[in-house]
Amino acid sequence: MTAETTERKTGFHNSSEKRLNSGKLRDDRTQPHQFSRQFQPQLIKCPQCGSPRIWKNGLRYVKDGKTVQRFSCRDCAFRFSEQKISTENELFTWASGQRKQLNNSTSFGKARQVCVSESEMRNLATSGTRQKRVAGATKLDKADVKGKILAYLWHLRKLGRTPETVRNYGQKLYQVLRQGVDLLDPESVKEYLAYKEDWCNSSKFFTATVYDGFLKFQGLTWEKPKYKFTRKIPFIPLENEIDALIACTGKNISTLLQLLKETGMRIGEALRLKWTDIDVERNVVILNDPEKGSQPRIFKVSNTLIGKLNKLPKENERIFRNHIRQSVSSNFRTQRKRIAYKLGNPRLNKITFHTFRHWKATMEYAKTRDILHVMQLLGHRNIRNTLIYTQLIKLQKEDEFYSATAKTTKEAKQLIDDGFEYVCTTPEDVMLFRKRK
Repeated sequence: MTAETTERKTGFHNSSEKRLNSGKLRDDRTQPHQFSRQFQPQLIKCPQCGSPRIWKNGLRYVKDGKTVQRFSCRDCAFRFSEQKISTENELFTWASGQRKQLNNSTSFGKARQVCVSESEMRNLATSGTRQKRVAGATKLDKADVKGKILAYLWHLRKLGRTPETVRNYGQKLYQVLRQGVDLLDPESVKEYLAYKEDWCNSSKFFTATVYDGFLKFQGLTWEKPKYKFTRKIPFIPLENEIDALIACTGKNISTLLQLLKETGMRIGEALRLKWTDIDVERNVVILNDPEKGSQPRIFKVSNTLIGKLNKLPKENERIFRNHIRQSVSSNFRTQRKRIAYKLGNPRLNKITFHTFRHWKATMEYAKTRDILHVMQLLGHRNIRNTLIYTQLIKLQKEDEFYSATAKTTKEAKQLIDDGFEYVCTTPEDVMLFRKRK
């Protein structure tokens, strides 16, 4: 059988192993594509929604000691193993045999990101840069630019910037560098920002600000492009949509979401809470370690939240056991996508951790009409950051309420704990309550 016949039947060349090592395969029916680190054959589709956007997601260990590859759907977050996948032709059989080799392929190393500790960052920052000769000229390679980025990030840490700020600056610089932009050439960065039509002006403004600081640290100057920062109206979900997420997520995420709903904290502030900050007797949460220079705050919370907190394991001084924001956010996005698909409500995918803060501020202003109260609740130092919630109140309908009645003191107390507010008492001694939707 000739090479052309083999290619015509299978869609691949005989020299597939050579092309595999180079990271590319050719299919006559499709365009050439680059293998990703989590390569999946095109035949693999989600058993639940039929989407081809499938990614590897861990291993499942079976009784005989073998492992089975698990996959996750990026559209509905359904998780399944390869045993459920049809093996109708030779493509899947060939790809399954090459999966281990794909994981070790040298082509993946270029896309990997190396995490270093603060001590390693300090050593790399002070080690200097390396230079290599290219065609008789001196040229800095990517490793040298990464060393300069690490030096700049360590400089920010020495200036007292928070770890979150340093991480965000580093992620933005590495993002631009991965696109092949020369960070030591300001004109190259300007062209990159000019051609990024899918970015809004706010993203370009932040990128230009981050790069401006990096350039000043290198002793270089440039004419900073002018991108006007525009504040968008945040998305405000309905309370029943928020409650649906709280009810359907796992124990840890559910407790975290309930905390954000009742307090309006930032996610970083919530993850830093300690058990000593919780007063179970008085249903009080104390925030002594705020972010962004905000004011310390104290919150009165419900019995529901206290009950959820008491069910969490007390294995660490922090309530959420030193979880970092990236891992918690990734876990939340996966669960949120699964819940949105099952409930048939794509609006749930627009809810982020910060959405709970916007929702809490909007509801508090709708209830009290006191902008200073909302400012104190959020910990803002500048009232201009709080005035946006006077506009968001227009999104809420004044006549949308849940109503409830209570005949005993115990029933009335439970309704108040659930967020209802007292309206009046009827001549039949029935107490009426209401809660905004």
